[in-house]
Amino acid sequence: MDLSPLMPILEAQGASASPEQLEQLAGYLQALYETNSHTNLTRIPLEDAVIKHLGDSLLLLRFLPESGSVIDLGTGPGVPAWPLACLRPELTVHALDATAKVHRFLQTVPLKNLILREQRAEDVTRREGFDVVTGRALAPFAIQAELSAAWVKVGGLFVPFRTPAEREEIAATNIGVLGLKLEDFVEVPLLGTDVVRLFPVFRKVRETQETYPRTWARIKAKPLGMKGS
Repeated sequence: MDLSPLMPILEAQGASASPEQLEQLAGYLQALYETNSHTNLTRIPLEDAVIKHLGDSLLLLRFLPESGSVIDLGTGPGVPAWPLACLRPELTVHALDATAKVHRFLQTVPLKNLILREQRAEDVTRREGFDVVTGRALAPFAIQAELSAAWVKVGGLFVPFRTPAEREEIAATNIGVLGLKLEDFVEVPLLGTDVVRLFPVFRKVRETQETYPRTWARIKAKPLGMKGS
């Protein structure tokens, strides 16, 4: 498998991959698309997977600490969790998803520093437990924020994958009730495509109230409102 499109993306993040890591990444994609031939795990075609699965996932590298713990909520087939764990073996990366078929697949491509969690994001079992919380295609922003906040350590980061079109909505969402404070917006182009990722960077400044996250039915029925509303 040709992983050469990944090289400029890694270079732009100030990162690199060893031959062994590149072999692991290629093996992961091969396993994913072999499984996808009979179990629906991704809609992205194989010819786009190097950039749109691996490259997109690795845009998050710039926000990760040298060591510590990261959780990917709604990981799907393991993106961004699996590529991040592969490239950053000094981190402990948790991949959370409630879908059984996802976990059956991820169990076939284990990494020593990748921990699988088969559960719903709102069922928080490690409050204030992670240095970085992320998610690539979990939910609309206000819902993703509420599902994510309680997992973040005080002093840690919540850095979701979003789009530039959402900047104003994100800035206006009443995120402070979750103990999060917006520090920055970082736009990162996905080289080789016309995609630009927006990473809003939130710092956890105080513990999230026990009332959050609410039940899924309540979150979905009434997502977090706008500031001043």
